[in-house]
Amino acid sequence: MKDVSESDLTNNIPLVALKEGESTKPVTVAGVEFGGNDFAIIAGPCTVESEEQIVEIAGAVKQRGAKMLRGGAFKPLSFPYRSDSFFELGEVGLEYLNVARKTHNIPVVTELMDIKYLDKLCENADMIQIGSRNMQNFSLLAEVGGSGFPVLLKRHFGCSLRDWLGAAEYLVHYGCKGVVLCERGITAPHTHVVTSRFIVDLQVVPAVKELSHLPIIVDPSHSTFRRNFVPHVALGACGVGADGIIIDVHPTPEKAAVDPLNALTYDAFETLVGKLNNVKKVI
Repeated sequence: MKDVSESDLTNNIPLVALKEGESTKPVTVAGVEFGGNDFAIIAGPCTVESEEQIVEIAGAVKQRGAKMLRGGAFKPLSFPYRSDSFFELGEVGLEYLNVARKTHNIPVVTELMDIKYLDKLCENADMIQIGSRNMQNFSLLAEVGGSGFPVLLKRHFGCSLRDWLGAAEYLVHYGCKGVVLCERGITAPHTHVVTSRFIVDLQVVPAVKELSHLPIIVDPSHSTFRRNFVPHVALGACGVGADGIIIDVHPTPEKAAVDPLNALTYDAFETLVGKLNNVKKVI
């Protein structure tokens, strides 16, 4: 079954299901509110490349309107091969994120792939990202939920809303007090261009609002994989009622260690934030 049933709301996802008279319940992470009156913008590089890089980007995105810094210390890359220009820093990357966090007083969200790094991540960041590939890693969800740490839960590109809410239920069931959903694109038989990997399911935003009290944001970077598509989808996400976005920003996107095709420059990010503010005023 791919659709959420009345039985699911009562028996399978009672903790995340919307009750009569309820609406989205805001989740606050280190002063950043998801699901309230604000539109939360998370920005930063796909991958932490160096201490200097992440500290610079943290200051640049905060100055231009980001409320939280993103950056991958661990990356679930599709293939096992690494090089001098295509890499991840691991635990050292977490430490660099903490330096950026303290230098610019900006909260950090970063991905956890292995439970053995949970304590280290919690020391150096403010929110755990569960990436799309681990959305149904139920043992990981149980451990992370038990930590009580806030979680950004990305939707797997092959999963239904029912699956996604079920994963969120695991987190809440085991003790997580702050879950934010993140739509990052779903698979389809075809896309618009060869390098556009996924289809952004903006329809899922109002669907979540009808069924769950959890806030929901959209990832226009990894869903489109096309830099020139990113601003349009980000504005669309705001227009359909999402509670925020998470977006790749890099000083020289074409030189980014991971995903150089979708990151925005500082100037492009600043322009987008201005447009998002205009959309928010209208709606």
